[in-house]
Amino acid sequence: ASALAMDKDLFKKVMRDSGIPVAQHHAIRLGDTVENPFGYPVFVKPASLGSSVGISKVHDESELAPAVALAFRHCEKVLVEEFVEGVEVECGVLGNRVPPPIASLPGTIDTLEHEWYDFASKYDADGMELIVPPDLPQDTIELVQRRSVEAFIASECEGLARVDFFVRASDGEVVVNELNTMPGFTATSVYAKLFDASGIKYGDLVD
Repeated sequence: ASALAMDKDLFKKVMRDSGIPVAQHHAIRLGDTVENPFGYPVFVKPASLGSSVGISKVHDESELAPAVALAFRHCEKVLVEEFVEGVEVECGVLGNRVPPPIASLPGTIDTLEHEWYDFASKYDADGMELIVPPDLPQDTIELVQRRSVEAFIASECEGLARVDFFVRASDGEVVVNELNTMPGFTATSVYAKLFDASGIKYGDLVD
């Protein structure tokens, strides 16, 4: 599960084959022509890295090649990914196949003064605010929870994971962005906060 989820290209292909919506992407490998089939803005990212390292939000053609070069410094495969206009939402999953996994309440990330959820907003003090539950319709919240469990099972995860989504502003569609098979698990981590808001305290969550 971790090997699959760590390769964002392969992970998205498995999600699509499982009927789970994901953002469109185009993979570029060493030696390939640099192409962007989506228009602008787009995100360019290493296929196998986390914490937003090596990721760029590309606003026009002039920024594309430098962004791809930066991503190639970290990985031999790079993703050009469509920009999804909407709300970024995260949801925790806990369990195994038996008993079946459960999903936390989702939360939304307010990146405050940051343009997107980059390294600084993730790790700087006061870089972001987590709002649980998000200001979304109840049926959308339930869809996030349902797709979190579906992604967990399709990836053959065990124990715990955090699934990150976009909720499209245009139509409310819930789109999987990434799945983290070993999310940060301190008492102040997003994963723990999501389950705390769902009624499972940190000590019980660890147990």
